[in-house]
Amino acid sequence: MAHYAKVNNKIVEQVIVAEASFFNEFVDSSPGEWIQTSYNTKGGVHYEANSNTPSSDQSKALRKNYASIGYNYDGVGFYSPPPYPSWTLNSTSYLWEPPITYPVDDKTYIWSESAYQADNTKGWILDS
Repeated sequence: MAHYAKVNNKIVEQVIVAEASFFNEFVDSSPGEWIQTSYNTKGGVHYEANSNTPSSDQSKALRKNYASIGYNYDGVGFYSPPPYPSWTLNSTSYLWEPPITYPVDDKTYIWSESAYQADNTKGWILDS
């Protein structure tokens, strides 16, 4: 079984699990295209099931990320809508990146778009 995303106007509308042969008989009269996606692919890397261990067979990495409803598809990969206006899409991993690196310490931070817009040297604030 594999996962397939229904993409219409570059937006994922539905994700299903099916055998490839299902599409030999399936008649879909609604607009869009069914595109295979990999549940275990994130950032262009395929991982072993239920783990953070990269798979030894990276040919299983399909279309940068697993598709979800509302995701975008540009013909190369799936990616989520931007979490914040200031973040940029990494053209290799298809993951969104903040304009400021996450602080490296033992505290927990959350992104504040308003803090960043007020002063583009700030953005990460302590999670209270």
